[in-house]
Amino acid sequence: MYPGTRPDFAIICSALHPALLGLGLVALGACSTGHVEPAGSAAAAAPAVVQSQAPTFAEIGTASWYGTWHQGRLTANGERFDARAFTAAHRSLPFGTILRVTNLATGKMVKVRVNDRGPYIKGRTLDLSAAAAKALGITKDGIARVRIETFAADQMPGSSAIALAGQ
Repeated sequence: MYPGTRPDFAIICSALHPALLGLGLVALGACSTGHVEPAGSAAAAAPAVVQSQAPTFAEIGTASWYGTWHQGRLTANGERFDARAFTAAHRSLPFGTILRVTNLATGKMVKVRVNDRGPYIKGRTLDLSAAAAKALGITKDGIARVRIETFAADQMPGSSAIALAGQ
């Protein structure tokens, strides 16, 4: 190569440089999140507040749990008990009702389905499966104070549990 000459590659790159820069700016523009509404417009107003729904049933009580010694036995609704499922026994709520159970000491919450009757020990409100108890962190102590709630949105459509749980 003679002094003062540039290789062909350098010439091509110098010619393409403005075009590549333009493409890069277009690509960056495509990554933007959108336009910003002017401060006075209705779209720039505060975001809508989502109202939390009220429970159709609420109760505070003591929950205990039962586990592998019941595994496979029939529950009051006729299905086999599965300690790994998120189920519960309640004295009066309809079978199939979905409960939100919150451990009041820890704030942990699980959803369980009522499939059995009980508990039969005085002062207890709910018996949980081993899986639900583990998720709530009560397997070591065996019992815990809990909040039990039902919400219409958790129930199966057409379920009588929606109407009966609120009674």
